Amino acid sequence: MERMIHEDKGRLYMGEKQDPAAELVFDVEDDTMIILSTHVDPAEREQGLGRELVDEAVNYARKHKLMIDPVCSFAHNVIEETPEYQVVRKK
Repeated sequence: MERMIHEDKGRLYMGEKQDPAAELVFDVEDDTMIILSTHVDPAEREQGLGRELVDEAVNYARKHKLMIDPVCSFAHNVIEETPEYQVVRKK
């Protein structure tokens, strides 16, 4: 079940703004999107929501011509295992 992803000041989230089902938090410095954390509510896990957020972060980076530095271990793993995301991965 794909959910709507919202963007709000350094974060992408699904569900309610104040109590999201899933969220990805990032900073932008110069030409780099730094993914700081990804969190999925325990009741919503194992549905691919975290992956959807990382996919959206990659789309955001491409749209804004940014490279990605995935500090978050979850985002790092998704980006590393997805060959087409390597072009936006900051080395």
